[in-house]
Amino acid sequence: MTHGPEQAMSAPARRPAAFTPQELGFTPAKPVAWLSPVQLAGTGLRVALAGIQGGYLDKRELQASFPNDVHREAGPDGEAWIDFVADLGDGFHATYSIAYLLAQPSLKVGEHDLPRGRALILGGDEVYPTPSAQGYEDRLVGPYHAAMPGTPPGDGAGPAMYALPGNHDWYDGLTAFLRLFTGTRRTGIGGWRLPQHRSYFAVQLPGDWWLLALDDQDSTYIDDPQLAYFSRVAANFGPQTRVIVATASPTWVQGDDVPEVYASLDYFVRAVIEPTGAKIRLMVSGDWHHYARYSGAERELITCGGGGAYLYPTHQLPETIEVPPADLPSPSPRVKYSLRSRFPGKLRSQAYAASIFGRLPKDNPSFIGMIGAVHTMMLLAASGVLKSGFGSPLQKFALAPLVVLMALVVAGSYAFAHLSRSVRGGFRRRVLGLLHGAAHLALAALGTWAWWELPLHDWPWPWSLIAEIVIYGVVSGLAGTELVAVYLLIAARFDVNVNELFSAQGIVDSKSFLRFHVAADGTLTIYPIGVRKVSRRWRAVPDGAPHESWLAPDDRLRPHLIEAPIVLTPDPQASSTAPAAFPAAE
Repeated sequence: MTHGPEQAMSAPARRPAAFTPQELGFTPAKPVAWLSPVQLAGTGLRVALAGIQGGYLDKRELQASFPNDVHREAGPDGEAWIDFVADLGDGFHATYSIAYLLAQPSLKVGEHDLPRGRALILGGDEVYPTPSAQGYEDRLVGPYHAAMPGTPPGDGAGPAMYALPGNHDWYDGLTAFLRLFTGTRRTGIGGWRLPQHRSYFAVQLPGDWWLLALDDQDSTYIDDPQLAYFSRVAANFGPQTRVIVATASPTWVQGDDVPEVYASLDYFVRAVIEPTGAKIRLMVSGDWHHYARYSGAERELITCGGGGAYLYPTHQLPETIEVPPADLPSPSPRVKYSLRSRFPGKLRSQAYAASIFGRLPKDNPSFIGMIGAVHTMMLLAASGVLKSGFGSPLQKFALAPLVVLMALVVAGSYAFAHLSRSVRGGFRRRVLGLLHGAAHLALAALGTWAWWELPLHDWPWPWSLIAEIVIYGVVSGLAGTELVAVYLLIAARFDVNVNELFSAQGIVDSKSFLRFHVAADGTLTIYPIGVRKVSRRWRAVPDGAPHESWLAPDDRLRPHLIEAPIVLTPDPQASSTAPAAFPAAE
């Protein structure tokens, strides 16, 4: 039996003796099957409603009445360790693998012994596919509570956990997000305390560093109360101030395809930061589920969305970007940034893409059923035409269902190619969508011919119908699913349905997070940590200390540095941001 948020607070302080929902108090979730018909329909409906009612559901204006705290994180030695992870509330194995590593007192990564952060920043999309109290409980709260169930000894009040909402957190207008992270009933998740009171926040760090986490409602706009909050914070800035800006989406690289998504961040920089003379040295986000770093003359742009959600490719990232995007009207100076590092590496990402043929049917069995049902209906409609006699009035009547089905298949394939809101490649999307639909019609014609060559279609009713549903439905479903896999692999080469190519596979490996060290002298060192393979097997640790993880991995987790540490000194010219070799194994 699972528990709700209020029940979680009053649960007895005991350790589970087995890896079961009854012992854990929550249900370890499976990764979202994104191409499941039910999932597609449900998520599509929620996304559509969020898009239509987004302005009415926006609760950020109401947050003006919430406490406007400005937070500070610094250790007794005048330094601070901060962790950053994003896109984490998906399947248990990947989410808990990262939570487990984040909860350990320290990590040995190469030659570096890195202590746990005194604050953990959740960079967006804390739950998938859509927000709900139970969804957060099973996909976020449960795994992170199990990773660090109590406050570590000697750690004061315990490390802080701050959360920034992503687009998946926004589908209910932030209702569940605000209840979890800014409400008064829950003050912590396991050993992590929850100090924030709004969906955005500012954290003062040592060495005149500041972390500003913006909530721009899926790259739409920043509300007035939020601008007022950050303007009040920026009153403390000066030319010596260095700023980290955290957003829920890497609009600096997404803007290469959809320029307007960078507009709200561009305005924030011009309106709030630039008048103070402060320098933004780092922008960081999740949303794209990989690690990538773009480097400019005085600023690093890092995407690190490897907290647990399905992997997103890196092999199609642009080698250079311009920020603000060239097609975005902006008075800001445009700066070139070069891709310095990525994880997984280009070759590994390409290999993951090619694994679509096995993963799509394995991870989305109901998708096979949907495709099989469509092709079976086309067979039945075509058979009706063939049996009615050529040129007869009955045949004209029988043609109607077949024509309607053919039109729906082409229309569905066309719409599938237009899932992205990209403003580029419209012609490619139209052509590929129509070709995809035509390929399914060709497969249906081939299947109908093959079926009529077999004696099964002459069986007496209802056995012929049963054979069509059971035999033809399964075979055509598998064939049609592999045809979709072929389409996705080809379309992705033209930057169409790239997300669907990887979401259909639900790859849980190649995860990542960041560990920051802010020295008292103002030197910021960024350690990008990768995990090539997450654990799939866990054992309960019933005799552990109250603050130690409930579950330990049976498959050893091997965190590694994705690239050499990135060192940002108070003097931008002295910072160490030289390109690092990609890991050979990637």
